[in-house]
Amino acid sequence: MIYTKGKVTYYMEKSNVPDFETATGTIDYGFTNDYVFRKILQENNDVLKALICSILHMEPDGIKVTVTNPISLGETFFSKDFILDVRVVLNDGRLIDLEMQMTDEYNWPDRSISYASRNFDQLKRGEYYIDAKPVHSIGFLNFTLFEDDPEFNALYQLLNIKTKRLYSEKFSIHVIDLSRIDLATEEDRHYEIDRWAKLFKTKTWEDLRMITKNNETMQKAADSLYQLNSDAVARQCAQSRADAAYWETIKNNKLRYLEEANSQLTQTIDQQASRIAELEAALAKQNK
Repeated sequence: MIYTKGKVTYYMEKSNVPDFETATGTIDYGFTNDYVFRKILQENNDVLKALICSILHMEPDGIKVTVTNPISLGETFFSKDFILDVRVVLNDGRLIDLEMQMTDEYNWPDRSISYASRNFDQLKRGEYYIDAKPVHSIGFLNFTLFEDDPEFNALYQLLNIKTKRLYSEKFSIHVIDLSRIDLATEEDRHYEIDRWAKLFKTKTWEDLRMITKNNETMQKAADSLYQLNSDAVARQCAQSRADAAYWETIKNNKLRYLEEANSQLTQTIDQQASRIAELEAALAKQNK
């Protein structure tokens, strides 16, 4: 049997192939890789359902989830523009969009609203607006959306700014900040949202076993992660996505630097123009 780990290929009997329970060291491709995230959720319905129920505070009994935008996961994804969000419909009609976003492209509020709005625009001609099904956008971000107001698990809905009256429960945007698990509330811990976040962020197989201990569904996710890291084709797909994310980060940082430099240059020019205007005014006054 051929067993591949990293860049090394082993030829061994099946009984000697290590598994998740004995794996050690660093995880090459974890859940924060958007390809890995998509592949595991699409191929493990129980994991997908448990994750959604945790975030939406739902009991899993009687809940069925269906991925509405399945893709072929045997392909390689080299384009940074390839979107790997997971769109799901529950058996009660609710529409859910999940996405893993590691790079801050400074557009998440607009992007999440766009995704949620597209899902909410679901009615066919002749159907009643009252029959529109609830939409939930769930984003797992590895950065803090609002630095002046950090929050681990944020829920955004339409409401009256003055009275705080909720406009509608049918439209909500959830933001899970994977970089601020330390801000998890008692409610977050009760529904194990912080545990899912730790699962996604884990770097080693040893820590992953500790996090998934006594949780059958999370152990299933961890085992799938191990199988993916042992598959040459899946590793190539994950690497192509990691490369795209890396270059996207480089581009965004450079763009941010140029925008800040341009802002400083504009400010300097404005100050100099103001100073010139003052000198010209003083000179004109002196020549009178």
